[in-house]
Amino acid sequence: MLFLLFALPGIAFASWVSRTPTVRDILGASTAEMGIIMFGLAAGSLLGLLSTGHIIARTGARPVILGSALSILAGFVTIGIGTAFSSSIVVFIGLAIFGCGYGGAEVALNVEGAAVEKRLNKTLLPAFHGSFSAGTFAGAFIGSAAAALRIPIAMHFGVLAILIAAVTLYLFRFLPEDTGKERKEEAAESKSAFMRQLAVWKERRVLLIGLIVLGMAFAEGSANDWLPLTMVDGYHVDSLTGSFIYGVFVTAMTIGRFTGGYLLDKYGRVPVLRGCAIIGASGILLVIWGQHYLVAMIGVILWGLGASLGFPVGLSAAGDEPRGAAARVGAVATAGYLAFLVGPPGLGWLGEHVGLLHAMITVFIGVVIAGFLSRAASPAESAGRMNMNN
Repeated sequence: MLFLLFALPGIAFASWVSRTPTVRDILGASTAEMGIIMFGLAAGSLLGLLSTGHIIARTGARPVILGSALSILAGFVTIGIGTAFSSSIVVFIGLAIFGCGYGGAEVALNVEGAAVEKRLNKTLLPAFHGSFSAGTFAGAFIGSAAAALRIPIAMHFGVLAILIAAVTLYLFRFLPEDTGKERKEEAAESKSAFMRQLAVWKERRVLLIGLIVLGMAFAEGSANDWLPLTMVDGYHVDSLTGSFIYGVFVTAMTIGRFTGGYLLDKYGRVPVLRGCAIIGASGILLVIWGQHYLVAMIGVILWGLGASLGFPVGLSAAGDEPRGAAARVGAVATAGYLAFLVGPPGLGWLGEHVGLLHAMITVFIGVVIAGFLSRAASPAESAGRMNMNN
């Protein structure tokens, strides 16, 4: 049940990404203007990310998940209306509404996932994130099919949003009522929750893990936001091919996440993260300088595999020490989603000046830095020496 809920935001997000070339053509927007429009998604997601923790502390994750689904529904409908009237402002507003629901859902679902991990004493977050990636694959496939059939954005997004809301409403009743909800004795300290989350950034290990997640989440988010347009503009493929190549990326991400648990158990976090960084960085370079879209597609596969495990492994590493684990995981998760959602719009501005392909050099740098810092993700007993505040 939780696996399916993790997939739904992925379906919604990939559906939007796969139709960005069509939306750009409808709006007649430049690369920089699309970056501004996409900032609506980042701004809404930021609001959802930063506000959801306090709401969950008071109500639990269950109602937040339902409310997020309704926000996604409203956002998709608004985006559809914006494209029907060729209004960039309405699309921006729709993306902000959608982003608020998306950000809220991601936090609430990770709270539920972490609770299941603790209850079963089994590592499940990579697989849950793999379900999200499977959802992005489904969303990319649906988007590619809709583009090929020339289905209007309003119809595509409207029907999909209703289905997502209906499935969430059905599964809502199976969720525990109090996951993440503060007990009465904790409520008195709730006003200091935000300060506690800020305080964990003074710990050197948390800071380094946060940088790892930043680099890897930026790599994932940049591909999600810009890969179809990068292929269209950089390699002069059509919109359908651009959407297909994005589907290749999310397929690689999905495979990486579902096989990651085995690799992590066999080799450990640090070697796996270093390997992911090498693979991901190599793939990004192939995309930038591949010369032919088939070579770039090989790079896209490597990019997806390399970026697949950084986020879930970072969350697991942040929660190694039971005392203060919630604050550490929350801080690292927020950093990751900020990089995932807020960083990519900046590529639009940079891409306007140097081209989207060359703008991806910043993504390459982030992945390389994450690889160099991977030792920080060592299990807490061996990495504890790195923590200046322990």
